[in-house]
Amino acid sequence: MSQPVPAASLTGKTALVTGSSRGIGADTARYLAQGGANVVINFRNKAPRAEKLAAELRELGVDVLTVGADLTDPASVAEMLAAVKERFGSLDILVLNASGGMEGGMAEDYALTLNRDAQVGALEAALPIIPEGGRVVFVTSHQAHFIHTTPTMPEYEPVARSKRAGEDALRERIPALTEKGIEFVVVSGDMIEGTITATLLERANPGAIAERRESAGKLYNVSEFAAEVARAAVEPIPADNTRLIGDTSSFGV
Repeated sequence: MSQPVPAASLTGKTALVTGSSRGIGADTARYLAQGGANVVINFRNKAPRAEKLAAELRELGVDVLTVGADLTDPASVAEMLAAVKERFGSLDILVLNASGGMEGGMAEDYALTLNRDAQVGALEAALPIIPEGGRVVFVTSHQAHFIHTTPTMPEYEPVARSKRAGEDALRERIPALTEKGIEFVVVSGDMIEGTITATLLERANPGAIAERRESAGKLYNVSEFAAEVARAAVEPIPADNTRLIGDTSSFGV
């Protein structure tokens, strides 16, 4: 795949990607580092994996900070951003990638806590160090983005509704962000091959991924979708603050 962020285009900038020790978050961090950005890798409990990625990205000549933080814990988020401020002074790109809600053994309201409250909390906590010209990217799925008009699998509906609630809550802040000179964009993608969510959905509903692939004609893989997230961090913002990745013909657009 061609490099989605031109080399040296982000030199001197700092990007924080939540949930970036693996998957879409890790590849997004990798692409931003290839563009010259210093990168903050956030993880909840996978420190060795985060450190391995950090060592790889440092080979590109950028500075990398790894920070363990649970986004649902405001004190943990505050500590993370204090570390970012101490190391880099400011934060130019915030990619809100971490999400969840299909994990077992969590509280009944965990999906809403993570996918709405924690997203807004992370943005509010980061605002003091995001300068004019900064950008916030929120990563979601078509199944969540279009949940008000297109039903999804019952197994995913609570997560989809919580992610749409998070998107709505963040969108409400666009006027205040614009006033500060900070841009905001939502990146919505179809099911992504190889993600934890896709694996869990397939386990709960065997054949779901193949069925969706056939309907859409193509599903993006992790690195392909991460490239689109990275592009969203640098390319002009669409008029509706939304980048739709992949087929949307079955979502009543």
